[in-house]
Amino acid sequence: MGRARQGRGLRALKPKRRGRRAGEGRLDATQAARIRALIGGKMPDQLKLPFYLWTRAAVVDLITREYGVTVSLTTVGRYLKAWGMSPQQPVRRAYERNDAAIGALVAEDYPALARAAKRARATIYWGDEMGLRSDHVTGSSYAPVGQTPVVRATGQRFGCNMISAITNRGALAFMVFQGKFRRRCSSSSCSGCSGRSRASST
Repeated sequence: MGRARQGRGLRALKPKRRGRRAGEGRLDATQAARIRALIGGKMPDQLKLPFYLWTRAAVVDLITREYGVTVSLTTVGRYLKAWGMSPQQPVRRAYERNDAAIGALVAEDYPALARAAKRARATIYWGDEMGLRSDHVTGSSYAPVGQTPVVRATGQRFGCNMISAITNRGALAFMVFQGKFRRRCSSSSCSGCSGRSRASST
């Protein structure tokens, strides 16, 4: 106290305003529950926020926009931890995905199909079509910290399409082709894949 008086006199003993600044604060239970529900049910771009993934900064903006409350990144981190949330690698999923139809397929349609296939001694294949590009790079590669690995490839890009099918036991059939896939060529595609299927399953 003596040092304070020597440096600033009685001004050093003047009581300062305590508490948070105007606009700062914490969420009440109802607000916190709503913010948690928004984060769990939507991505930032769906809520018209300038973020692609949920980060602490994105949550700060969401809280400020919804309730006019300013919170720090540290406080948001505590909220997220208390809400049972952690940073994770997201899974890409289409907006057109129909969860109700998928649930019906798993619970009703597929069991009936599996029983019919068993009676007929048939094999169920799950089919898909995809495009391939020569300049596509997937996965990750170890490299010294600060040095991004470089993949050398031709600058002459080309692409093709592939139709593939896989069984529950991992037997794979596929065929690479040019042009667009049409239903009328599906039967010929399946017959062309049959040899590859037997080779892949051995």
